[in-house]
Amino acid sequence: MRTYKIAVVGATGAVGAEVLKILAERNFPASEVVALASANSAGKEVSYGDEKVLKVQDLGRYEFNGTDICISAAGAKVSAGFAPRATEAGCVIIDKTSQFRMDPDIPLVIPEVNRAAIADYKKKNIISCPNCTTIQMLVALKPLHDIARIKRIVVASYQAVSGAGKEAMDELFSQTRAIFVNDEITKEVFDKQIAFNMIPHIDDFLEDGSTKEEQKMAEETHKIMDPNVSVTATCVRVPTFICHSEAVNVEFENPITPAEARKALAKAPGISVIDRPAEGSFATPVECVGEDDVFVSRIRKDPTVKNGLNMWIVGDNLRKGAALNSVQIAEILAKEYLA
Repeated sequence: MRTYKIAVVGATGAVGAEVLKILAERNFPASEVVALASANSAGKEVSYGDEKVLKVQDLGRYEFNGTDICISAAGAKVSAGFAPRATEAGCVIIDKTSQFRMDPDIPLVIPEVNRAAIADYKKKNIISCPNCTTIQMLVALKPLHDIARIKRIVVASYQAVSGAGKEAMDELFSQTRAIFVNDEITKEVFDKQIAFNMIPHIDDFLEDGSTKEEQKMAEETHKIMDPNVSVTATCVRVPTFICHSEAVNVEFENPITPAEARKALAKAPGISVIDRPAEGSFATPVECVGEDDVFVSRIRKDPTVKNGLNMWIVGDNLRKGAALNSVQIAEILAKEYLA
């Protein structure tokens, strides 16, 4: 079996570290794994699996000749900067940032939803990964769209601070500690206190009053699943460390019962249905940390619209929402396109 030289950009960050962990866990057929980050991080050590340690190399000096695949998780500006020289060297980039998502010549991929789109990577040697909130929502909704056709999605997201990076996680920890010991609350990452609070502001505000995060959920749904589905979103940062949650209301073109929805979701890849609320059986972020699946609970009829369902969706935003989705794409690329 062929093996591949793979590079991970942003290896010192939360998502980059998770990518390295998952590559090792899933025994990706790597001949060599290269950890890349900024010049300031060059020389630092990062873990690859339980036993191996990689020395971080300077992205600015790295030559991509001979590198087959690069997974990038270091920010849109970073991806924009190094992508031309990487792709010109023949390396295929799997990009987790927002830089290339809406480029019509670059596929935006969730393997469980639109796996066939990976074939379009040849246009620019780049495959883009969606936003974490979009990934878990569409993994859960695509099986239902296939059987009853979705007309409209109304979603409220409850997003963990890890979605804003390690500094945001540190801020939640330090603010929580400060409250308990009666210290001053300091705000650096978020514009309002996050500890014991919720902030309905993720990414920049737009002219219509929505945020870019909310806009992403609509635009990415259109590109990945169906341009005819109406999507309206409200995205909220909440004081949990890992796992995004979503309250989703879906209106379908055709009738679908909660039982039919549970059956379809239970058979679909990458989904766990936990839906016995009377017994306390439903997903919460604490229980889903470190899990690969998207968890769906509280599937019930919406009596206010024709063919409506409500549901609760939880997923680990660092795994399926970011790192795992990238690695799954790399696995398919290696097995079906580069072999």
